[in-house]
Amino acid sequence: MYAIIKTGGKQLKVEAGQQIWVEKLDAQEGETVTFSDVILVAGEGAAKIGTPTVADATVTGTVEKQGKEKKVVTYKYKPKKHSHTKTGHRQPYTRVKIDAINA
Repeated sequence: MYAIIKTGGKQLKVEAGQQIWVEKLDAQEGETVTFSDVILVAGEGAAKIGTPTVADATVTGTVEKQGKEKKVVTYKYKPKKHSHTKTGHRQPYTRVKIDAINA
């Protein structure tokens, strides 16, 4: 059984037991999170497609880690002007282990 959920402005295909990396969630490590924006649920039987979401369908998971991704460096340079700017960004993320898909 798998589901397609929407979180952090993205859509992800998830299955039970899978680890996913999502945009930072406001939860501590070890807490249980529930994703209620389920777009599709499919498995052995017929698929349930939401309009826009499947009613009464949720996906639950456990937060395993809060972290930051590797640094992305941007460098702006203007020739002949002695102007340059170097900046970096580390995007925060949350790693979640999917426990169950409730349809």
